[in-house]
Amino acid sequence: MKRILITGASAGIGLWCASVLADQGHQLILVGRNAGKLAAARTQVQANATVEVETLTCDFMSLAAVRALADDVLARYDRLDVLINNAGTVLSRRTETIDGHEATFAVNHLAGYLLTERLKPLLIASAPSRIVMTASIGHYQGTMDFDDLGYRRGYSIIKAYSRSKLANVLYTRSLSRELAGTGVTVNALHPGMVSSDIWNGAPWYAKPVLAVVKRLKMITPEEGGQRVAYVATDPSLTNVTGKYFHDNQIQTPSELAQDDVVAERLRNVSDQLVGLVN
Repeated sequence: MKRILITGASAGIGLWCASVLADQGHQLILVGRNAGKLAAARTQVQANATVEVETLTCDFMSLAAVRALADDVLARYDRLDVLINNAGTVLSRRTETIDGHEATFAVNHLAGYLLTERLKPLLIASAPSRIVMTASIGHYQGTMDFDDLGYRRGYSIIKAYSRSKLANVLYTRSLSRELAGTGVTVNALHPGMVSSDIWNGAPWYAKPVLAVVKRLKMITPEEGGQRVAYVATDPSLTNVTGKYFHDNQIQTPSELAQDDVVAERLRNVSDQLVGLVN
């Protein structure tokens, strides 16, 4: 039985992943920004499984809230077997967080980055343990302009989302190299094109097209959740690290996602943006 923390766990992929993991008998820590939705998620997860499920609220739009979440986890738990960075967003218009960062990049990359870095010592102490990043096939379209990470120029919903997901894969590969030999594995996955609430932030003109795509091509949140759970707990992946999964298979990520120099620069910049270094 593992203790597993899932961000973005109150709906969509995260919620269904939690249900799968509960059925496997694991202890869960569900993280979301809305206490009411978290309470409902907890009830749903425990409906068919008698497992320990706790909830913690955190708005990933705020780095202070992420720091508080990390402090809370470190104070409450002496073991963490799996960290699933699943929280994400898409926004039709360029938005800045309270910290002044472009919101898609902040929620999809910086918040999970800060949480992972803060919980890294606990995960190492809990080894064998795993870190899972919910990335996306969208990373293949991603670019990394360090002079304009937040798209002050040329913002679009797809460009911002793809960049944030490229950051997920770059960080995964870099962190896996850092943690080699510690017993902590780090992997990313594309859970599939999932019909979930994340698309609620799409612009109005895209919603008719999305409605058709959802009906014809998108998989259910339950299927996506199962794929996240696979990377998080499947015994066959005990020693697999630094990989990108698609449909439960290891796939080669984009050429840019394999650039170690870009990955290390991203980590240095991320450290500064989240306040881990001056």
